[in-house]
Amino acid sequence: MTPSMNERNSAQGQPSPWVRLTTTVLRPQVMQLIGDVCAVIIAVFAYQVAREHMIVGWKRFPIAEEFVIGLFASGYFAVVYWLGGLYKDFFIRSPLEELWLVAKSTFIGSALFFLALTMSSGDYFRQNPRLVFVVFWLLVTICVGIGRILSRILQRSLREHRIIQIRALLYGTANECSILLDDLRTQPSLGYSVQGALLSDADHWQRTDVVAIPEPENLTDFMQQADVDEILIAMRRADHDRLLMVAAVGSNAGMRVKIVPDLYDMFSGQVRTLQIYGSGLIDVHPQLLEPWQDFVKRVIDVVVSLTVLVLGLPIWIATGLLVKLSSRGPMFYAQDRVGRNGKVFKMFKFRSMYVDEHRKPSWTTVNDPRVTPIGRFIRKSHIDEIPQLFNVLRGEMSLVGPRPEVPYFVEKFSDVIPYYRRRLKVRPGVTGWWQVKYKAYSESVEEIENRLKYDFFYIENMSVRLDIEILFRTIIVMLRGHGQA
Repeated sequence: MTPSMNERNSAQGQPSPWVRLTTTVLRPQVMQLIGDVCAVIIAVFAYQVAREHMIVGWKRFPIAEEFVIGLFASGYFAVVYWLGGLYKDFFIRSPLEELWLVAKSTFIGSALFFLALTMSSGDYFRQNPRLVFVVFWLLVTICVGIGRILSRILQRSLREHRIIQIRALLYGTANECSILLDDLRTQPSLGYSVQGALLSDADHWQRTDVVAIPEPENLTDFMQQADVDEILIAMRRADHDRLLMVAAVGSNAGMRVKIVPDLYDMFSGQVRTLQIYGSGLIDVHPQLLEPWQDFVKRVIDVVVSLTVLVLGLPIWIATGLLVKLSSRGPMFYAQDRVGRNGKVFKMFKFRSMYVDEHRKPSWTTVNDPRVTPIGRFIRKSHIDEIPQLFNVLRGEMSLVGPRPEVPYFVEKFSDVIPYYRRRLKVRPGVTGWWQVKYKAYSESVEEIENRLKYDFFYIENMSVRLDIEILFRTIIVMLRGHGQA
């Protein structure tokens, strides 16, 4: 009988409430934020002192007012650093890389701040602007950089003394997991507390310091019930589909998934990967987009959608009337689709087919007889997709992303391709990498796997730049009339 996670936790010993509390409160991101706030306030005080020597007749503000200014400045730079992706685990990047990102983000934030200040202030505030800017930027960068280093040292010490613990589950084969466990034991600063080893060959486990758990038949249910923070994968003769399924299930359950470098080729092109500084592990589920890119992507979604809907309004009205007058049925077609995180929503299109209330879910085929004459044109030109811009404005879709599928097909394909739901980690798109690169439309497992390669390529390489490229490619596809009719 396979031990449950609760049984295993009893054998290993549950961490005390104090350990759980400190692990939550002393998360790297929280420590970074507190350090940044203190550092910026100190930098503001230092800047006020320095400015007395740079501007003739400059008088310092009262201490209380300088503190308030420091609080506002710290809030401003916290947003700047968040948009720059600086609130992550310390071990995502090296100290030098982190300091460089701090300097770069501070420079951009300072430049925007001083630009606004210069444009809205009198000549009194415009003396020695370049020197004042450089001094302010250096002071904030130095103070925040020192704070980051001290936070990193404190985080490392807390992990070494096991005040902060990352509860981990090993997954793989006995020999490889044993080697990984030995490596983790030599790096206490990583903070791992291994709760067990989930093994396909548990009978070969020779160790007594960690409980071996035979791999259960229903691995999905087991992992969803596992009370751990991370899954560390190390195995030989890896099953490609099995590994992708484990990564997908772990990610969906809110766990971080890391692999040993030997397994990198098994994940390449399937998930976004990131080498962890100071560790032999590779993170296969880091944040897909930097916060600032996520923000810009959403702004582009809203601005482009509104622009297209407003400027093309006469065309869309004419299209709707032609659809309505050319065949019996409504102007728009609404259908349930599965969006981000499995949420079902109504997706809108101009109706392009004859009404058939008894039709079962199926993909469109080439020269499909169900398509109306006007529907054939709007499908070829992709005009039928325009109403989906309302879904974009509602936040259910993005301009670019994997195409949303109907619930029936999501369940069907998830049964035969366990990692299919990986594509539900992002908002579905009106267009995507698959639409501009691939032209097959057959309903088969092979076809879906080919689609997933394009969807996963997009997910692994998500960026504002790639979105813009896909949008331009989509315009070309529309002008050439390469849609499925």
